[in-house]
Amino acid sequence: MTDILIIGAGISGLLAARELAGAGLSVRVADQGPVGRESSWAGGGILSPLYPWRMPEAVTALCAWSQRSYPELAAELLETTGLDPEWRQSGLLVLDPEDCARADAWCEAHSVSWRWGEPGILEPQLADVSAPAILLPEVAQVRNPRLLQAVLADVRRLGVKLEEHAAVTRLEMHGGRVVRASTESGYFEAETYLVAAGAWSARVLSDLVPGLPVEPVKGQMLAFQASPDLLGSIVLAEDRYLIPRRDGVVLCGSTVEHRQFDKTPDEAASRLLREFAVRLLPPLRKAPVVGHWAGLRPGSPDGIPFIGAVPSIDNLYASCGHFRNGLTMAPASARLVADLILGRPPIVVAEPYGVASRG
Repeated sequence: MTDILIIGAGISGLLAARELAGAGLSVRVADQGPVGRESSWAGGGILSPLYPWRMPEAVTALCAWSQRSYPELAAELLETTGLDPEWRQSGLLVLDPEDCARADAWCEAHSVSWRWGEPGILEPQLADVSAPAILLPEVAQVRNPRLLQAVLADVRRLGVKLEEHAAVTRLEMHGGRVVRASTESGYFEAETYLVAAGAWSARVLSDLVPGLPVEPVKGQMLAFQASPDLLGSIVLAEDRYLIPRRDGVVLCGSTVEHRQFDKTPDEAASRLLREFAVRLLPPLRKAPVVGHWAGLRPGSPDGIPFIGAVPSIDNLYASCGHFRNGLTMAPASARLVADLILGRPPIVVAEPYGVASRG
């Protein structure tokens, strides 16, 4: 019998599998579709909340731990798999924030480097913007599809078994414990179960944690093919952003739509994002759009994830509800849930993420 069954093969589930397999446990990961292809793949790869000074401290704590660990994680993955997640410190330039004093105070309190400047000097290709801009030069990014490829290769190296197209429809109980996870074509058995199914987590847990407030929130993205020297920093304005990749691809995102489980890209969102991108960075007017896609974020109250044991069930844990910061928080989320499963001292105070306190 497998020691751990993880339901969900996004970045949180896969990094948890890596942590637990690295601790010597046998791990199986089951996903309803292809592994690593939902919101973790669809996002932009910014390793920071968009406006970090607006986040609850519970989110900040996980983000800060992860931000410190990402360079080492990326280097380890490159060494063990030969796949480069493209971690790089490109900086985050926020145009005309409404809460300048709050941003200053937050950066100082959390020892985050920042400076104010004119957008046209910091990024010469931007449209003429007279409003102030704050640059967080230490903010990094990863190319999230490549990060997922590297993590998948690494967990396979560690012996983790990956089950694709295996949607868990029910968690069966006996004697206060989960005894099996049923799918349409069979079942999986394990000593311990971890639900990390992103936007689908509330469905998986519906019989055992009724009303868990994790819901799908659709986000659409565009990709432009531009020149590698067009834009240096991630640029944020009006709650949308541009992300420059090393090869000249510029991502534009993203929408926030409550459409249940619909993740079909649509023309209205494409126009909206293209208009924003061209207005902010005029040279993109001549750049071809080379991609348009959508994903479903796991929305939760205040964006604080649920991480920990499910009350009154001896062997069931959850790691879900990361909303827009799942990739940013993933290394810390994985380490925290592994700590709790293995009985180790947690890396951060675990109570703010408890399923009992907010589910």
